[in-house]
Amino acid sequence: MADKIFRVNMTDLSAVIEEVPAAWMGLGGRGLTSTVIAAEVEPTCHPLGVGNKLVIAPGLLSGTQAANSGRLSCGAKSPLTGTIKEANSGGTAAQLLARLGVKALIIEGKPQSDTWYGLQVTAAGVTITAEAELIGKGNYEVVQILNARLGEKFGVISIGPAGEMKMTAANISVKDPGSRIRSCGRGGLGAVMGSKGIKFIAIEASEAKVEIARPEDFLAASRAFAKALIDNPISQALGQYGTNVLVNIINEAGGLPTRNFTSGQFAGHEKISGETMYDTIVARDGKPKHNCHPGCVINCSQLYNNRDKKYLTSGFEYESIWAMGANCCVDDLDHIAEADHIMDDLGLDTIETSVAFGVAMEAGVLPFGDGAEVCRMLREEVGRGTGIGRIIGGGAGAVGRAFGITRVPTVKNQAIPAYDPRAIKGIGITYATSTQGADHTMGYTIATNILGVGGKLDPLSNEGQVELSRNLQIATAAIDSTGMCLFIAFAALDDANCLPALIDMINARFGIALTADDVTNLGKTILKIERAFNLAAGFTSHDDRLPEFFRTEPIAPHNVVWDIDNAAIDSFWNF
Repeated sequence: MADKIFRVNMTDLSAVIEEVPAAWMGLGGRGLTSTVIAAEVEPTCHPLGVGNKLVIAPGLLSGTQAANSGRLSCGAKSPLTGTIKEANSGGTAAQLLARLGVKALIIEGKPQSDTWYGLQVTAAGVTITAEAELIGKGNYEVVQILNARLGEKFGVISIGPAGEMKMTAANISVKDPGSRIRSCGRGGLGAVMGSKGIKFIAIEASEAKVEIARPEDFLAASRAFAKALIDNPISQALGQYGTNVLVNIINEAGGLPTRNFTSGQFAGHEKISGETMYDTIVARDGKPKHNCHPGCVINCSQLYNNRDKKYLTSGFEYESIWAMGANCCVDDLDHIAEADHIMDDLGLDTIETSVAFGVAMEAGVLPFGDGAEVCRMLREEVGRGTGIGRIIGGGAGAVGRAFGITRVPTVKNQAIPAYDPRAIKGIGITYATSTQGADHTMGYTIATNILGVGGKLDPLSNEGQVELSRNLQIATAAIDSTGMCLFIAFAALDDANCLPALIDMINARFGIALTADDVTNLGKTILKIERAFNLAAGFTSHDDRLPEFFRTEPIAPHNVVWDIDNAAIDSFWNF
């Protein structure tokens, strides 16, 4: 079954299937979403207007038996940053779309009435149906109702009330193998889906298999690739403690942003650490190892239960725990887990929203450390769309503007995640130069700066950080196009067998002969396409900057500031 483009027009409520243009044939995931947005969306359009498009694409290896290949990419012009945006997630949707032959689902236009709709994707095309029952409901209930309506094997992509209200911190949620929630988190793409009048997209579970040009070669390469992932010590640590293994590590390095980025260490770090979380999960009969999509061999997700041993949340990530924990000075894991659950249900980016709470705490809206009040405000203010709720649901920048706060940790209006750039310089370059606002996943220099993966580079030194971030951003853009989890990068950087096996799988899948240089060039091309869109949207090098307070306020314990000069930052694009 040849891949096709499935195109939906929400203005006239039509859906068509198109041939894949030759120029798009070698693309998937982020490479495809960014290429389509750059080709079809006017860069100066309003992100919530009729001119924006939402592009959903599985990766090049999605739907195959390749380990860790279940990531789904969503792309649009971001209503949060105003830039081009891609956000990806685990769950079952990417693999199901690939098996239906969907190269990309392109959603354009917007309804001419206030009616909400659901989309149902099958191999025959997309059916658009008016939807009333699910409007106003949270993501967990949406999944359960659609399971009953369509069957548990269907994939689900949905928005919660935050997306319906078009809050710019709203995300797009994806059903995982246990009918729980994963998130295409950053950039407000849930608001874009809401602006199209779409509450959910249901995806038929087909028995069809993805065609592989050279099956025996693919099998051999996939085995070598999976072995490289399983044998990697960081993969093993992630499987033991989840990404939250980083709390103590980053705290020790002095780069754990605390109390709205006023310190690099949190006194309560042990109470929210990965080790404590592991012990809590085991004591409450939860699952410390869990896969966010079928075929994952790392299993860095988990099922976290409350004190009554009832499910509370899953996919409890370091960045989310840091943001509601150290950054807001909340040292109660149960409060953080409850907030995580509520944000998943409302369909909110846990990083953006939690950093917004940190700014709100600095403004005196609520006290630092008050996890119970955070949970109340999420339910009663953000969830109901009150005035203060909509401000917090608009993200950290919106809170800063509303209350006149100057310490607002954002780049291109997107909240800075869980690593302070004053103490870990490489990640500061990534935050500044990313085409999509502050985003650690765009070029995860923590691997080399802190974990010693792919070499070692002193996090406090200015030397070599631009080159490190550039190389990782190029590699990440390529990985994001394969449908692979970003965590394959740890093995790819340290195991000589990993990257060649990945390239061999792509070649065997499509019957082609890519080289490592071709993959690098793909990453470079994607970054240049994204930057060209942003330049046309009005962004300049002056937007590639960290907030002023990073240069003027030293951070404990190292007493360092952000001091990489602007000329060095701008040299990032010299490739």
